[in-house]
Order: sequence, then structure tokens, then C-alpha cells
Amino acid sequence: MDPVVHFEMPYEKRDRMATFYESAFGWKTQMLGEEMGNYVLAETTEEGEEGLKPARAINGGFYEKKAQWPAQYPSIVIAVDDIKSSIRKVTDAGGQVVGEPMEIPGVGLYVSFQDSEGNRVSMLQPFPRGENTPIPA
Repeated sequence: MDPVVHFEMPYEKRDRMATFYESAFGWKTQMLGEEMGNYVLAETTEEGEEGLKPARAINGGFYEKKAQWPAQYPSIVIAVDDIKSSIRKVTDAGGQVVGEPMEIPGVGLYVSFQDSEGNRVSMLQPFPRGENTPIPA
């Protein structure tokens, strides 16, 4: 079973969004630069040596809304062992992959898809800790 490991939501004004989630829920945000698409990491729980506390909690992030991007709604990210195999499973099950897998430096291989109901969802093949692995051919 592939677990949900991350969430994503779009923003229009990242400072306003960060202030809201920090004030309303005590989340910590980290603003990334243009080289990372102005993405904002959201820490919703603390991480210890054994992983997130409490166990099974997830962190997330926010991306800038862009007029040309499809399906900009809150979504989840599912961890998979093999992104190429999982892409085949998604399309065989009636989903549609949006674009090609991209590398998130230090994190893993990532691609979004629309499920059978038109929901935007994403998959992540995490790199082993401390490794960057190129996208498989």
C-alpha cells in the first residue's frame, strides 16, 4: 500500500498565506526561491530521530497559482517505490498523467496526475536519504 506523505495547496500571495497558517495553526513555513518555483514548505508537525511526531502525520507545501496550470486545487502526494511503474498503473486504472516526472533536488522524482474523478493528485518516488538519483530512462 502506497501512503500519503505530503499535501500541496496553491497560493496567490505567499506572505499572506504563510501568515495565515502560522497564525491559525502554528505551522512553520520556509520560503524557497525562484530556482524552486517560489515553493513554500509547510511544517505541520515536529520531526524527531524516528520520523514525524506524531507518527503518521504529514507535512506539506504551497505552490504559486499560475494561469496556465491545470487543476490548481489542494491535493495529496503519494509515495511510490517506482514512479515509472506507478505511472503505468495510474493510466491503466483510468487516470491521466500531467507532464513528465521531474526531479526535486534532494527529495525525489515527482509527477502529478488526474484520477478517474478529475482530482489532481501527485506521486513521489523519494530518493534514499542523502542521495540524488537521476530520473530513470
